[in-house]
Amino acid sequence: MSFHFASQLTMDFVEPTETHHPIKPIGSKQCQQVLSHLQSGKPITALEALRLYGIFRLASRIHDLKKAGLIIQSRDIQTENGKKVAQYYL
Repeated sequence: MSFHFASQLTMDFVEPTETHHPIKPIGSKQCQQVLSHLQSGKPITALEALRLYGIFRLASRIHDLKKAGLIIQSRDIQTENGKKVAQYYL
């Protein structure tokens, strides 16, 4: 018994649309928490954001803040166990 699935499949193709999540405004709770942390003069890593504020996607919140016009710098640092992670600061 032989099947030719590729010839049996038909799909109506749809024009691609935006696939990213909506931008969180600076007024969002997570963006405000990250901004307040950075404005206090302290840098932040993804692990710190998760531990302190329950933020799983720090890079996305940093992206939202940058799109809102803030200048946020980053640098790679090495953790105690030798892994490199991004650290964000103003």
